[in-house]
Amino acid sequence: MKKMVKKTFACASVGYYEINTQLSTQRAPEAGDVGIFRICSGGGQFIKGANTETCYLFDGDYLMAAFGNRYATNQVEGYVPETPVRYCQLLSKGGVAGILKSANGTFKGKTIELEWLGYAVDGQGQPINTIRYDELMPFHPSSIRSKVILSIGSSMDSGKTTSAAYLAGGLSQHGKTTAYVKLTGTAFPKDAQFALGRGADLAIDFTALGFPSTYLCSLDTLLGLYITLICRAQDAIQPDYIIVEIADGILQRETSMLLQNDAFMATVSGVMLSCGDSLGVISGLQILNQWGIHPFAVSGLLTASELLIEEVQNLISPPIKRLADLLSADILALLELPVASKTEPESQAVEALLANLWPVNGRYALPAIGG
Repeated sequence: MKKMVKKTFACASVGYYEINTQLSTQRAPEAGDVGIFRICSGGGQFIKGANTETCYLFDGDYLMAAFGNRYATNQVEGYVPETPVRYCQLLSKGGVAGILKSANGTFKGKTIELEWLGYAVDGQGQPINTIRYDELMPFHPSSIRSKVILSIGSSMDSGKTTSAAYLAGGLSQHGKTTAYVKLTGTAFPKDAQFALGRGADLAIDFTALGFPSTYLCSLDTLLGLYITLICRAQDAIQPDYIIVEIADGILQRETSMLLQNDAFMATVSGVMLSCGDSLGVISGLQILNQWGIHPFAVSGLLTASELLIEEVQNLISPPIKRLADLLSADILALLELPVASKTEPESQAVEALLANLWPVNGRYALPAIGG
């Protein structure tokens, strides 16, 4: 069987292993535990293999995947089983397995049903776990020498990765050594590869420490992961700037925890907010301002529409930056501005906008703009 097992991206670090079929009936898995599965149904789709290659799956195939939790508002929600199970689902194309709880009604992906055959165990018969907690460094902000720029978004698929990659590429084009770090999310190589292709000098993410996903990680774990990835990037290329992307939207559990953590935010030199529409910009800035965070720019999917840009640009303080703007030398001037502290006043433009809302038939309406 081992010769036929297809190894997923989340299990890239797994070397020697044996298969223990009995232990899986006695021990509930933990996040990062490696399992061997048989595909019951849903074949014909692809995953990313251990070397980031595209690997097609078919019913009856054997698969190596890591148990993990997944939070993806536009796709699926799933969790590590709390008890031993025989059947579960593939939660991501990067090789994360778990129990599917919900799926977005518009998600077109076909669920891949898995039969859990057993644990992948080491030479001592212990379950192999991909997460290397022992490599996480203590969170010491003084270790950070580079300027850290956060790429955050109003929601999943708001354009965070594209904005971060273009910003990294633009800085590199204008003489700045730049690294891209994806701090949270679910294992999949596309984002780091895209940033590298767009011009970042280095791209690294949480899978470098073996995390199949970061959903439901503790704040201490996230801070340790953050400082470890930052230090690895610094040791590798001594970047002037490190663009750190945090997955999903600002209300997501891990993102919200980090953004409201003073120690974490004290290490950040600037924040770029990506949004998919004009209301996402207004509400996103309002929430961030309440947390004492004042983005230096707004970007994201909304910049694909000139009409959306026109709707909101005169209502906010931060400039809206199209992808071409993120590649220009002008972006450097914005990044030289000091990061706003939590004691500074709220964005006056957003405050004024919110103050000018008035009730109409029990609801609120924006003041008229233009003719």
